[in-house]
This record gives sequence, structure tokens and C-alpha cells, in this order.
Amino acid sequence: MSAAPATISISDARAQSLVAAYERAGYARIAPAILQAADAFLDLSGEDIRARMYLTTDREGREYCLRPDFTIPVAQTYLASPAAGRAQGFCYLGPVFRDRGGAPSEIVQAGIESFGRTDIAAADAEILALGIEAAAHYGITAPSIRVGDIGVFSALVEALDLTPAWKRRLVKDFNRKADLAHDLERLTLGAANGGKADYQGVLAALAGSDPKGARALVADLLSIAGITTVGGRTVGEIADRFLEQAALGATPSLPHGTRSLIERCLAISGDPDEAAAAIRKIADEAGISLSGALDRLESRTGFLAARGIDVRHIRFEGAFGRGMDYYTGFVFELHDPKARVSGPLIAGGRYDGMLTRLGAATPMPAVGFSAWIERLAACGADR
Repeated sequence: MSAAPATISISDARAQSLVAAYERAGYARIAPAILQAADAFLDLSGEDIRARMYLTTDREGREYCLRPDFTIPVAQTYLASPAAGRAQGFCYLGPVFRDRGGAPSEIVQAGIESFGRTDIAAADAEILALGIEAAAHYGITAPSIRVGDIGVFSALVEALDLTPAWKRRLVKDFNRKADLAHDLERLTLGAANGGKADYQGVLAALAGSDPKGARALVADLLSIAGITTVGGRTVGEIADRFLEQAALGATPSLPHGTRSLIERCLAISGDPDEAAAAIRKIADEAGISLSGALDRLESRTGFLAARGIDVRHIRFEGAFGRGMDYYTGFVFELHDPKARVSGPLIAGGRYDGMLTRLGAATPMPAVGFSAWIERLAACGADR
């Protein structure tokens, strides 16, 4: 039977000592504002968080939200700091706010975000190791560790003979299994057999048009119709999605062998060494190279082993992703092995694409995790 998470405040001594340890390790402690501009969260977080955010509007019509997540405001703080572009780590402790049905909407989290480190595999290993240490801080010495790597899936999709629009769509939907399955079904059937929307003729006409001109035309039509935003998206974003449908609908059917290749890679499960070997074998048989992504996976495993972590107790799953759209590589979750609470105790991963979307001129490496303090405390109190 699952334990009810304890009510924890940010003054909790054990949580404070955890974050103090991060400060001693060189992570600067920060406290982003609770009230945040909503646009970055709406753009970057994904549908799961969008649907659970607490939104409000000021007198000028600008949208704000109660902070649903620390990663985005910490990244914004880094970009605004003198350290932007250089290696810098931050830690935090505080509440985030999400609608969770009947559960409390205020959740206390502690965590780490690391920016600018170019030793990608070593940084990933350090973040997971610190997450394991956070669980141990609460007496959970052998958490269940689940990992995945969106970078491996992205490399696989990039190696396939697909249009750019479909490559983007498959990677985007990796975190939403039902959507990904629908994508593969639609691709296999082909546009001709997949059912045509009432506006398919308009989409087909736009598919071969100049992208900028087509986007401007759709945006103008939406504006004439009086549409300004839908579900937090601007007219420009709605136009982009409409045009994406045109590109997706113009794609010929996907060979069954290619779909099988994707599904075989997604079905891989085992410890990281076993998984890397199995995916490499599938790729070699298909005549494609995933060496870069798999080399990073194997290097990360080596760094974890060097830290004394028994990688045989880590479960890699080819289809494992997390609900945030901003993840681009390694992802992980730590769970209570006794299932005393539902949901992860600690979770995070790599999000190298976020900082450019927040305004950085060049891509910057980024990786981090958040710990659910109430869940850790509930398990730690029930030893």
C-alpha cells in the first residue's frame, strides 16, 4: 500500500542539509521567483505540464504562472548571469505548483542544474550519481534506477529515409507513447490510406509553397478570423503547426521493415551495456550507423562504473522518455523499490536544446535533476 507523502516545508532540516551539500560541491544556490512569465513554460514544457499549470493574466494581457518547474527559470538565470557560456552549476530548494487532481498542488523540490560542461558523458554520470546520493540521504540506499536516451532515438530517426517534417514529429512525440504509435501507424499506412481531413486540399496546396510565404498567408487568415491565441499558442505557432500537417500529409508510406526497425530499438531493455550492444547489433544489421549516440551511452556507463555504481542494477529502456518536451538526451528516474509512494523520487536528464530556445546565440550543454522531497521523506520515515 502506498504511503501518503508527508507535508514538508522548505525549512525541513534534512532537505536543507541536502542542498547545503550541493553548495559545498560547487553548485550556487538560487531561488527563482514563484510568479513566472508563462510563455517559456507553455513553449518548452510539453502538453502534460501545460494542462496542469496555474495561469493568470496581468492588466496588459500578459500571461503569468505559478512556477510549475525549476529547470526553465534556473536556465534563464544562468543565461542572464556573467557565467553564461561557461561551466556553472546551480542548486535550489522550494515549491513548484501543478494541478494534480485530488493531490496537493504545492510540491517541494530540491535539485541541481549544470550548464556549459562539454564533458557530456562525465556530466551525465555525475548528475545521476548525485541523484543516487540524494536518495541515500533519505535512507533509500538501493533505489530502482530507470534510464533512457532520447539521443539514441534521435540518431536512429535521423539515419532513416524520412522527410525532415516526419523526423521532427517522431522525435517530438517520443515522450508520448500513444502519439508515437499513432505516428508509426500513419506513416505505415501512408497519407492516401490514413484518412483525409476536410482541409486536406488546402494542406496539399501549401505543402509545396515557399515556407515563409505560406506561413504568412496562414497567419493572415487566422488574424482575419479574429484568432489571436489557442491553448497558449500564438497565431504564428498555430500557422507553423498547420504547415507541419501539410508536410506530414505529403509523405509516402513507410516500409514495414523500417517500422519494425524502429519498434525493435524501442523494445530494447536491459542494463546499459546489454542495451548498447543490442541496439548496435540491430543498427549494423540494418546498415545504419548509430556510433556517435551509442559511444556516448557506453562512455556514460563507464563513468558511472568509475564512480562505484553497479551498472547491472540500472535498467535501460529504449522507449523510456519523460514528460517534458525539452529533454534531448540521457534521462532517468529513481523509484522506491518498495513502491511506498507513486511516481519518481528523483528524475532528470539532459536538455541541450533549451538554452537556444530561451535566447542563447549558440547551443549550450545542460543537464540536471529534481527530487520530490515529500516522497523521499515518506520513504525515509518508513524504513
